[in-house]
Amino acid sequence: MLSDLPRGAFCAAAFACLLAPRPAAAQGQTALPEITVQGSAGSPGSLTVPSVEAQREAVNATVGSVAFIDAQSFQNRYTNNLVVVLKGTPGVYAQTRYGQEIRLSVRGSGLARGFHTRGLEILQDGIPFNFADGSGDYYQVDPLALRSAEVFKGGNALLFGSSTLGGAINFVSPTAHTALAPVFVRIEGGSFGALRANLQASGIAGEADALLNVTHSHQDGFRSHQRQDYTQVNGNLGFTLAPGVETRFYLGTYETRQKLPGTLTLSDALNFPRRASLAAITGDQARDVSAQRLANRTSFALDLGKLDLNTWVIHKNLYHPIFQVLDQDGWTYGVSPHWSGSFDLGGHRNDLTLGARYFGGTNGALQFVNVGGNRGARTADARQVANNYQAFVDNRFWITPELAFMAGAKLFHDERDLENRFVAPARSAARAYDGLNPKIGVLWQPAPTVQVFADITKSRDVPDFSDLGQANLNGHTFVPLQQQRAWTGEIGTRGSWGRLRWDLTFYRSTIRDELVAFGTDAALGIPAATFNADRTLHQGIEFGGAVDLAQDLSGPGAGDTLTLAQLWTWNDFRFVGDRVYGNNRLAAVPEHVLRTTLSYARPDGFFLSPSVEWVPQGPFADFANTLRTPGYALFGIQTGMALPNGVTVFVDARNLTDKRYVSDLAAVTDARRVSTAIFYPGEGRSVFAGLRYGF
Repeated sequence: MLSDLPRGAFCAAAFACLLAPRPAAAQGQTALPEITVQGSAGSPGSLTVPSVEAQREAVNATVGSVAFIDAQSFQNRYTNNLVVVLKGTPGVYAQTRYGQEIRLSVRGSGLARGFHTRGLEILQDGIPFNFADGSGDYYQVDPLALRSAEVFKGGNALLFGSSTLGGAINFVSPTAHTALAPVFVRIEGGSFGALRANLQASGIAGEADALLNVTHSHQDGFRSHQRQDYTQVNGNLGFTLAPGVETRFYLGTYETRQKLPGTLTLSDALNFPRRASLAAITGDQARDVSAQRLANRTSFALDLGKLDLNTWVIHKNLYHPIFQVLDQDGWTYGVSPHWSGSFDLGGHRNDLTLGARYFGGTNGALQFVNVGGNRGARTADARQVANNYQAFVDNRFWITPELAFMAGAKLFHDERDLENRFVAPARSAARAYDGLNPKIGVLWQPAPTVQVFADITKSRDVPDFSDLGQANLNGHTFVPLQQQRAWTGEIGTRGSWGRLRWDLTFYRSTIRDELVAFGTDAALGIPAATFNADRTLHQGIEFGGAVDLAQDLSGPGAGDTLTLAQLWTWNDFRFVGDRVYGNNRLAAVPEHVLRTTLSYARPDGFFLSPSVEWVPQGPFADFANTLRTPGYALFGIQTGMALPNGVTVFVDARNLTDKRYVSDLAAVTDARRVSTAIFYPGEGRSVFAGLRYGF
């Protein structure tokens, strides 16, 4: 069935082109969201996907630290991956490894995982994009196919049913009702052989609407053996079935062809950053993915509240020659009802959300000896099965119109089953994880654009199959790891006052059984592994602020603005009294990350925005804290202007001083005793330019 998805997507495109165009949406940018919990939702969306302003208001009504990102804020950037989308969000650490492979960590989630994601739920249109075991990657999320992104840190993602340490990020697709224009054509290119083309078309006809977004990206890559080609097709088709009833289908096909450059020693990463590792070349290491997604949301406007019913299925085929050839084929599927509504309770407003989710999946995981990127002798054959049963509630009781008390919880039962079919007879192992994750908090809104909040949440991270199915001295073995448990308290404020906008949060997470992974440790006689640390601590400060330094610089009523914006994330992640590592810092993420931007913008669409990203001191590379990367400062500048008839041109220049630095690493135990070819060099000086035409 899913093999017909590409044809279905292009049929949707043809349908969209036949629909009558609508007026273009208004343009504008907001550095930090202003708080307007009650009031107009702005330009109308639809029942399944509210307007962008309604989305923003719903996010800002959360009791806890959240962020809302309007796609207009990165429309005039070269967004080859999600780093540009998320890097300006306080508390989010996003770094490029290569191509669209990135490290994405929120409050230290998946800190020691040197690949893909852990401890963070990725959603597309409120529907899980992770695989059923909680793992996932970012190759299928196209930045040019987004209308907004919603970041819910930690337990603040309870509204989606997520309760991991990192929380959830929801990427929202445009519809014909919320798109920036009925038709967009975009072409861009630049350094490292980059070339990308994008087409988005949408329209409304009666009770139906459709949108199709097609992107093809190519880049030779900054490093040797880093060629990348991505084709991403996303579409959605909505119908109003009856008054107060709407259904929307989402279709997507994603083809990834990515050569891998591998990791280098620290010396090579800083002195010869364009090199690929010898293993990457001799093994022709690559990551080739073919994936398809079909999802549906059907929404009912009831006399009291709104009911959403989400269903989804994802198919993924992976051919991944690395240290061995990983050959996998898997399915993920699920269903989730979700009701929310407001009603009077004893003369006070009460907002209640009830939800449930079942999602599961199966994955056939084969491994072969890597013979120049081809399959050699088979070395592993496993069947991985994951099932997740979840129910959650979130209730906000408004003691006064300005003060709300929030209480909620998530109840879950997750199952992980691994069958080793490489041995005869086949061996099976399984483990179930259960838990109740509560949350309580308060939200005070002393003014329409100012909020203060405080909350306490419990999170649990269940191991995925990369953790549970480990290769060790006993061969391919199921390791029954514990789930990671944490209590997180946070206090913060966000809002705007005159020319000033801010978002400030302090949090502290006390963690038991944190899932910690490390690279090969030949000195200890054990290969790559994951273990449960006893006690760890994650705490930090997440700050984002902006101030309009000057307005109407060109003259009275000119409307031009000079804005200074500052982001600062303080990451204090460490062991607590560990029998081996004491109170050492956890590896992989720097303690301080700062970003300063000075932007000049005019109403006619011209903008100029120099910026500096500063990491005063790099992260440790090992848990023994014997090796760390040097700090760095990267200077960049973005500029562009709107031309007549809907054309916009832009230039995005990065790392103008050609600074050599390390962008990411894979942690090891003790750098004095093991191989330290674990570093990803950052990209050198680059310039990209683009043109987009909306009509």
